[in-house]
Amino acid sequence: MAYSNFTLSKVKADFGIVTDETQDIFAETTPIHPSDLLSLILKDQLPLAGAINTEKARSELVIMPILMEVRRILNNKISIFSGSSFEVDPTQGLDGRCDFILSRSLEQYYIASPVLTIVEAKNESIPSGLGQCIATMIAARLFNQREGTPTDILYGAVTTGTDWKFLKLEGKTAFIDLNDYYIKELGKILGVLVSTSNL
Repeated sequence: MAYSNFTLSKVKADFGIVTDETQDIFAETTPIHPSDLLSLILKDQLPLAGAINTEKARSELVIMPILMEVRRILNNKISIFSGSSFEVDPTQGLDGRCDFILSRSLEQYYIASPVLTIVEAKNESIPSGLGQCIATMIAARLFNQREGTPTDILYGAVTTGTDWKFLKLEGKTAFIDLNDYYIKELGKILGVLVSTSNL
């Protein structure tokens, strides 16, 4: 089984997770103004990503440039993995490839702990990625524990590149942010990603 096989109902049943959709998780997060470079890249690439309209195009043309901006803001003190295998516990279905993993580690040749943020790319449907994202967050928590860097809270996002839904996993509760953020709110998206990757 792979992370992508987890629906929201399945991840709740398999891991005893409860969800809370009532919290404005990032209400106090300060927006970060995008650089001229990112603004130029997105101005050029957003229409192309929309025209191609595949998950791969959105990942390459929109999501990765945003994550690279987060890395620059954090002075390259995080690592980014794209499409990497994340085999944590196949017996529980916690294996497969992740769209994006952000780790507070300088190691870029392999995934090193602590993993802090999981980003799942979807072509159109945000809800279809929620279970997958939570399953990957559960795997990241287990991975961090095994590596001796336990984390009480993990963050995730499901995104089409233009629409972003953020999540927080704390204990057995998966908080699914009350709000969706859109590419016009890029400063807020950057603020959230920086805050969740700089704990």
